[in-house]
Amino acid sequence: MSAAPPKRLAFNAFSMNCVSHIHHGLWGRPDTRQMEYNTLDPWLELARILDKGCIDALFLADVVGLYDNYRGGPETSIREGMQVPVNDPMLLIPAMAAVTEHLGFAFTSSVLSEHPYIFARRLSTLDHLTRGRVGWNIVTSYLPGAARNLGLEELPRHDDRYERADDYLEVLYKLLEASWDDDAVVGDTARGVYAEPGRVHTIDHVGPYYQVPGPHLSEPSPQRTPVLFQAGSSDRGREFAARHAEAMFVVSNRAGLAKIVADVRARAARYGRRPEDIKFFPGITPIVGGTEAEARAKEAELREQLSIEGGLAHMSGSIGADLGELDPHRPIGSYDFNAMTGLLKGLAETAPDRSWTFGDLAKRQMTGQFLVGSPEQIADRLASFAEAGADGFNLVYTTTPGTFVDFIDGVAPELQRRGLMRAENEPGTLRDRLFGHPRLPDTHPGAHVRRGNGGGRPAVLS
Repeated sequence: MSAAPPKRLAFNAFSMNCVSHIHHGLWGRPDTRQMEYNTLDPWLELARILDKGCIDALFLADVVGLYDNYRGGPETSIREGMQVPVNDPMLLIPAMAAVTEHLGFAFTSSVLSEHPYIFARRLSTLDHLTRGRVGWNIVTSYLPGAARNLGLEELPRHDDRYERADDYLEVLYKLLEASWDDDAVVGDTARGVYAEPGRVHTIDHVGPYYQVPGPHLSEPSPQRTPVLFQAGSSDRGREFAARHAEAMFVVSNRAGLAKIVADVRARAARYGRRPEDIKFFPGITPIVGGTEAEARAKEAELREQLSIEGGLAHMSGSIGADLGELDPHRPIGSYDFNAMTGLLKGLAETAPDRSWTFGDLAKRQMTGQFLVGSPEQIADRLASFAEAGADGFNLVYTTTPGTFVDFIDGVAPELQRRGLMRAENEPGTLRDRLFGHPRLPDTHPGAHVRRGNGGGRPAVLS
């Protein structure tokens, strides 16, 4: 009996429309274009590199608030360029799509940021302009400042944000999947009819958070609903992913990944979905050298240049505790653990030993996804993650476009030789590229609203 063919993995380049994304302190290096983020040229260069290199998508992170609790304010984040200033990721996409043929574009947007009726038009517009190469990373926001600046007195409770997100997605599914029939647009110049009114429908949505009569403002785009990404790792976040996500970003070691995959797929089955309906993408930062020694030397140089202050400010916002009150150079073992808050104690207990400092933990937070070695060694590690359930990887840069160039020139040929990565681009939408079909599958809850698919019949325009 012949062996099964290797699983072909998908790869996303991970970036953000800002100065410093994950690996803080490296933006001043001469071999990175991070300070040019306000101009189109570095983004167009990156898009062309990724497209030619058979990378599946460029994933753009985003936040709509400041990391402002470190040392009691936003000063460190501002000084370090730590995800501020940050520009809108969506506005980059049409320009990059115009200079590429196959590369997908996934962007982050919070359900708190914009009403779903308006956001649905934005999604359809991007899907049209990219010829179906767009995806949306669904987030519910976790920075308190984001809520205040969006007119909320405070950030809604964690699980309440996901309840709102469920209703938000229901609105989008109805607008994108059910409001316009596939044959609504006829473009009949002889009759002077662009679209048949009887094939355009209101949605009459009444939910706990949104009331949207419709119809959708845009005609059906190539994918209708963009590819749906999600990254929440809490119990409620996993439940949301099991219901809605087509791709899930995870931060985990190999053993933890296998548990997450098994858990989310078991939950998805309760919604009538299949295991292959969700793909899992761990994040890695490849540090590639011709030899392991060369790669280790490169890693050591990067680690030396990382900013502890930037890392601590990032961690403070992520865990909701001000690490500025702690001495970043003092050994963790010298603190009274019983006097620490639960969050700080939990963080301190992740240190390999008590001689580590919180500064060491900040650097580990930034370098925990480092994958260092020769192309063959990195390919071995990626294959090992694939055996644990990874369907692809988010490639996190230390320098841009250098990190991605190193991966494409060094690791990609080895992966292609093993059959683990596509060697040639193929036409189609982003969902075609990832799943082999252009539309949400019938097993997805978003497809249930389609006319004739058990989701009820929307009202026809009079």
